[in-house]
Amino acid sequence: MEDEGLHSGAILLLALGEDCAAQVFKHLSPKEVQRLGERMARLTTVADVQFDDVLSRFHNSVDSQRSLVSDTGAYVSNVLKLALGEDKAGLLIDRIVQGRDVSGIESLKWMDPGAIAELIRNEHPQIIATILVHLDRDHASGVLSGFDERLRNDVVLRIATLDGIQPNALKELNDVLSKVLAGGERVRKAPLGGPKTAAEILNFLGSSVEQSVLGSIRTNDMDLAQKIEDQMFTFSDLLKLDNKSMQRVLREVQNDQLIVALKGAEPELRERVFSNMSTRAAETLREDLDSRGPVKLSDVETQQKDILKLARRLADEGEIVLGGGGDESFV
Repeated sequence: MEDEGLHSGAILLLALGEDCAAQVFKHLSPKEVQRLGERMARLTTVADVQFDDVLSRFHNSVDSQRSLVSDTGAYVSNVLKLALGEDKAGLLIDRIVQGRDVSGIESLKWMDPGAIAELIRNEHPQIIATILVHLDRDHASGVLSGFDERLRNDVVLRIATLDGIQPNALKELNDVLSKVLAGGERVRKAPLGGPKTAAEILNFLGSSVEQSVLGSIRTNDMDLAQKIEDQMFTFSDLLKLDNKSMQRVLREVQNDQLIVALKGAEPELRERVFSNMSTRAAETLREDLDSRGPVKLSDVETQQKDILKLARRLADEGEIVLGGGGDESFV
């Protein structure tokens, strides 16, 4: 997000009101929320010409200097709580409005995966596994990519066998990273880790890495490897979506993104995609696929991962159901 766009976005969100701004925040990434929130918290007035430019669809004239809200700190706090809920908003409010340094495990969520890998690569694999289960799955996979094969395989094995974290152990771990984890003490162990978590992280890694990790785990525990594999969702598994779910996914995929992703897809999946589009759209997509030259495998995998990430989000929101071998009972 460029600085000019960031400034304009802050003006617009401050002018929209808390409820509308909260709805916008829900569609932004954590880093975008932080950057916009910081800009909003610093912005109390705006020149007339800037305000008119940003809000021309809503206002025809404004005063020469317009006060947006009387207390931007309280405004941003309320917007974040409405958008993210009390718990998730807490850290951002501390960082944006109160200016407090929030570190520990939560601070890693704002770091580049390569930097995290460098920071924790010399820790015990069990410590690394405990840290990674707190990160978003694609973020954790980026950290794993920064490890050598032996460490990566060991860490995923430990993630898959992790069935929870005791509060005292979690506090000690977070203290090592310099801050108590937001949310306070837990009276019960946090339900983190397990085969599903390991599978979700592996889903974001390339197929060659997936097979290497699973092969290593399989030599130690065949049953565990199978449990992880059963939880994984690959691009080919889009075939298991019913027609309504497939159409829902396709509505949010950009045409160029779909072309690149389908370059590496099996013919059956391509035909399934075509059958869930209008005749004209399908014909256009076929022509674009035929005319597109060779595409790097890494580009294909990137686009496929993005589409899978979209599918998982829609599944989490209850709009589609993943898996099930194409069972027509899906909603």
